[in-house]
Amino acid sequence: MYAYLYKDCPLGPLWILSDGKAICAIHPAKGNVSEREHPDDLCRRCGAQLREYFAGERKAFDLPLKLQGTDFQVKVWKTLLQVPYGSTVTYGDLAAMAGYPRAARAVGSAMRNNPLWLLIPCHRVVGASGLGGYGGPEGLPIKRQLLLLEGAISPREKA
Repeated sequence: MYAYLYKDCPLGPLWILSDGKAICAIHPAKGNVSEREHPDDLCRRCGAQLREYFAGERKAFDLPLKLQGTDFQVKVWKTLLQVPYGSTVTYGDLAAMAGYPRAARAVGSAMRNNPLWLLIPCHRVVGASGLGGYGGPEGLPIKRQLLLLEGAISPREKA
């Protein structure tokens, strides 16, 4: 696997991992890790698309993704890719969309285990009575920041 450190992200530096054929994971980078960078073209493309996304110039990613998880998780993640930029769905809605109408809690677990959390937009899944939780690197403030960026919530909306 190759790794590329994306340094300009408003959420902090990120590792983008690629196997050369697909993006496999995105992780927060800790410490000075630039000497371990070994970017490939796919990682560079992902980094460029993330820059465009955070600049408000991109609403969808055009990258091959390697979905690694249980059959249920992969189905939920693929379904989540259908939720458009600037929109939200509840955990229950996503469960029903994926064909599991009684599995809202399991959908929450799939969101927590999403290794491609920026590209498979788990921040677009909200609780029935508010934003709900977020398993990303910094939790709910990051979810709010991403939803604000996409215009899916107003600045005054509470968790």
